[in-house]
Amino acid sequence: MTGLQELRFPEEKPLLRGQDATEMDNPDAFLSVVDTDWKEHDIETPYGLLHVVIRGSPKGNRPAILTYHDVGLNHKLCFNTFFNFEDMQEITKHFVVCHVDAPGQQVGASQFPQGYQFPSMEQLAAMLPSVVQHFGFKYVIGIGVGAGAYVLAKFALIFPDLVEGLVLMNIDPNGKGWIDWAATKLSGLTSTLPDTVLSHLFSQEELVSNTELVQSYRQQISNVVNQANLQLFWNMYNSRRDLDINRPGTVPNAKTLRCPVMLVVGDNAPAEDGVVECNSKLDPTTTTFLKMADSGGLPQVTQPGKLTEAFKYFLQGMGYIAHLKDRRLSGGAVPSASMTRLARSRTASLTSASSVDGSRPQPCAHSDSSEGMGQVNHTMEVSC
Repeated sequence: MTGLQELRFPEEKPLLRGQDATEMDNPDAFLSVVDTDWKEHDIETPYGLLHVVIRGSPKGNRPAILTYHDVGLNHKLCFNTFFNFEDMQEITKHFVVCHVDAPGQQVGASQFPQGYQFPSMEQLAAMLPSVVQHFGFKYVIGIGVGAGAYVLAKFALIFPDLVEGLVLMNIDPNGKGWIDWAATKLSGLTSTLPDTVLSHLFSQEELVSNTELVQSYRQQISNVVNQANLQLFWNMYNSRRDLDINRPGTVPNAKTLRCPVMLVVGDNAPAEDGVVECNSKLDPTTTTFLKMADSGGLPQVTQPGKLTEAFKYFLQGMGYIAHLKDRRLSGGAVPSASMTRLARSRTASLTSASSVDGSRPQPCAHSDSSEGMGQVNHTMEVSC
C-alpha cells in the first residue's frame, strides 16, 4: 500500500502509576480518580437525562475532549486507566475533558422502571448536542470505545460541524445479521450477562487465559453496573444498523466522516475485523489506522502509554502540538505541556500559528513545525 508510514513506540509502561494488574482487584483502586476537580452533571436531552463528568471550562475556540464508553462499562471502568496515565494528563490538562455515561450505566444508577424504552443508537448520538450546548463547547474531539465509538461516529455523521476529530477504538460499523442475532440470543440463554459482555470486550484467548484483568472486569461489570440497565443497553447495541458510510468516490453521494479519524484496535481483539472494514470505508486522506501489537480488547487499559503517544501525534496532525520532553530520555520530570497551533500552510501568519484559541483548525496540509507529523494526507497504518 502506497504512502504507509510505520511508527515505533518505546517500551510500554505499567498500567497505572504504582499499580499493576493485580491491584485492579480492589474496586476502590480500580475506580479511583487521580484528579479531584471533576464535576458531575445530569443533563436534560430530548431522550432523557445523561450523566456527565467534566473537568475544566471552555476557553475560546479550543475543543473539548468528549468520551463515550463501551457497553458493559461506564466512563470510569473504560477510561480511568488511560486518562490517569501521567503522560496523558500532561496533554489533557490543556483541554476540557468531558466523560459521558450512557443512560443508566453510571456508578450508582437507579434501575429504569418497567417498560422503559432505552434510546436507539441514533438517539444516543442525538443526545450529545445537548451536552455540547449545555457547556458551551464550540466542537469536540471524541474518544469512543466499541458501542461508544459507534455512537460518536453517528454523532459526527449527523452533526459534522460539532466534531473536530475522532479516536474510535474497537468500532464495528456493521449491524448484526440474523445469524449473529440468533447467536447472541442463544449465548444469552446459556451465559450470564457479565460473561456475554466479556466476550464482546475480550478475545477468546484473553478469556481462556483467565487473566486477573478479565477477572477484575467480570467483578466490576457484575457489581458496579446495574444489570437491568445494562441488559437494555446491550440489547439496543445488538440491534444497531449499519453505519451509513462509504469511501468517497466509491458510490454516488457517499457519506463519510469529514473530520480526521484515528482507528485503534489490538492485534488480539474481537473487534479487529470490524475496525479493518471501517478503515476501508473511510476517507484515506484523513484516516489513521493504529493496530497495537500485544494488545487485546482494551488497548486503552493494557497499553495506555502507546495510545497516549499515538493520541499526541493525532493532535499534532490536526494542528495541536504538545511540547513534552520524554522522561525516559531526560531522566527528569516532564514539564507542563504547552499546546500551540501548527501553521495550516506555509502562508499562515505567525500569529495564527502560535495560538491554540484561534479559528477552528482543519487537517494540516503542511506544517512549518519540525516537532509535529504535520500531515494528514494518507491512510497511515501503524503497528506498535
